[in-house]
Amino acid sequence: MLSGETQAMQIGFNLPNSGPLSAVADMTRIASEGEAMGFDYLTLTDHVVLPNTKVPGYPYSESGQFYEDAPLERHEQIVGMTWIAAKTSRIRLVAAVLVVPHRPAVLAAKMLATLDVLSGGRLVVGIGAGWLKTEFDAVVTTPFEERGAVTDEYIDTFRALWSEAEPRFAGRYTKFDGIVFEPKPVQKPLPIWVGGEAGPALRRTARVGDAWYPIGSNNKHLLDTLPRLKAGIGRLRKAVVDAGREPQSVGVSFRVKRYGTAVPPKATDGERRLFSGSEADIIADFRALEEMGVTAIDVDFGGRSDAAAVLAEMKRFRAAVIEKI
Repeated sequence: MLSGETQAMQIGFNLPNSGPLSAVADMTRIASEGEAMGFDYLTLTDHVVLPNTKVPGYPYSESGQFYEDAPLERHEQIVGMTWIAAKTSRIRLVAAVLVVPHRPAVLAAKMLATLDVLSGGRLVVGIGAGWLKTEFDAVVTTPFEERGAVTDEYIDTFRALWSEAEPRFAGRYTKFDGIVFEPKPVQKPLPIWVGGEAGPALRRTARVGDAWYPIGSNNKHLLDTLPRLKAGIGRLRKAVVDAGREPQSVGVSFRVKRYGTAVPPKATDGERRLFSGSEADIIADFRALEEMGVTAIDVDFGGRSDAAAVLAEMKRFRAAVIEKI
């Protein structure tokens, strides 16, 4: 399970569900061969539509722009995960992350429960409130400014539907009573990883999360060095205690967008950036994060020309780094 209990650190990879590598044969091959290599989980991202990606506003790059090779074509996340579930048998499937306001609460809860049942209990629901207003304006029916409150209420809705024999809910955005919601998810509870780096995400994690799921490169809330990440985990532990839960009951899952020479070595705090430098540096980072309480790390092997190149790098990275941890 990937829900935050004491265990060996889990290692995953991002499965491209956008761009050329999202071609059905390539996406399926990367997923199935990644499973055969022994990765614990794979992740898929969630966008329905995108604006002009040359316009600044992306929070996870230094310039504020999408990376130059950012693809515009993409598969819908939950449908894509369901396809991959049918083509694999063991590897866990992580929504990284589901933008909760994108889909009506009851419909989303049903789709996720169905996916957990059809996959044999392999789903992890990463969640986020979203950040892209242009996408919200096209897709979402609740106000962009209320996306945090919508996310919190929808998660409470999910939990009621997934666990109660006779679910009922009376909220600001969702109301139901006298309905049947079956089958329930296989996993009880269905694991929730909470994305985001700011205070609201930490409080949401402390309230409902099995794990916190940040990205280190958010320009407003950088977690790109060991001291910064350690401080962030400290803030998480305090929030968990403030929420009345045991501090170690919530895991930490970390997304690695780039590594090695693709990462500038020095951060603005003067420290070495996480996962920059040599293979020895990267191995040391994996070990340091595990000691800090990180329970899962997933790596993005994208940016390569074809599926064979991605798989070759995944195999090389496993032999050079993961097997030496």
